[in-house]
Amino acid sequence: MADLITAPAAESTHAVAVTRVARQKRVFPRMSGKLLTGIAIIVAITLFGLVGPLLVGDPRDAGAEPLLPPGPGHPLGTTKLGYDVLAQIATGTQGSLFVGAVAGLVALVLALVFGVLAGYFGGVLDETLMLLTNIMLVIPGLPLVMVIATYVQHTEGLGALARSSLLVALVLGITGWAGSAVVLRGTARSLRTRDYVAASVIAGERPLRVIFVEILPNLVPLLAAQLIFGVIFAVLGEAGLSYLGLGPTGSITLGTVLNDAQTGQAVGSGAWWWFVPPGAIIALIGTGLSLINFAIDEIVNPKLRLAPMAARRQRAARRAGRGIAGAEAGV
Repeated sequence: MADLITAPAAESTHAVAVTRVARQKRVFPRMSGKLLTGIAIIVAITLFGLVGPLLVGDPRDAGAEPLLPPGPGHPLGTTKLGYDVLAQIATGTQGSLFVGAVAGLVALVLALVFGVLAGYFGGVLDETLMLLTNIMLVIPGLPLVMVIATYVQHTEGLGALARSSLLVALVLGITGWAGSAVVLRGTARSLRTRDYVAASVIAGERPLRVIFVEILPNLVPLLAAQLIFGVIFAVLGEAGLSYLGLGPTGSITLGTVLNDAQTGQAVGSGAWWWFVPPGAIIALIGTGLSLINFAIDEIVNPKLRLAPMAARRQRAARRAGRGIAGAEAGV
């Protein structure tokens, strides 16, 4: 009798545990291959940019012979001026990551100010902020960055800030926030109508507290995705500016390394070790951040996470249907 009484209780406990685990899997999805691969790539590149310059020596040391191919003394060869390519790339990776991080944060802050405030308050403020945002969206990004960079280059009074990595990062951040602002505005308008936000407003909470306590925590995954997008845009934008000769002049980035290779006729000289590695690192940065962004999208939108499973089920159902049809035809 005791066994009969404890058996249903054990089954009920097991069912509750299974339900709890299933609910946790829905709330905290398992680490996907995209996320792990992206994090591994970005962590490796970040470590290389942070630790590499401390180990490879001075990137401006011209004591070696020019255009040496990769060898024991210089793992990635030398440039036309005798600089060690590995030292240049390590320092350039650090500079590009700095530009990407600063520009991404600046773009995210501006997108928050223009997007969330416009979406929450609405009215005249919304129309004014969206007018400025639409103007920034209409103006082509790269030509605008080129004009600002050229103007700053000839501006007096900036001193060491002129054409520095910090100034290039600020320019890229100021010109790259509009798209994120539109996305954040739409999400903020949707969250504004939720019951918990309305309850906070009725309770007399200040608008800024409602925004920071009730709305922004629900925007964390979207903010992370927008930050990653801003970093990608900044890294690629800096590389493009530097390749055109409009990048930072007082520091080394992956873009300036490519510009030096282009002006030094690395392609014509067959010095592939001068331009292939920095281009590969830029591509890897974009790939790693894109994989992390895709994984965040799957976390935010469960339909994207369940789509591969649904596709596998459909393929299995088709194979089973074809097997049944073949068996019936054989009979």
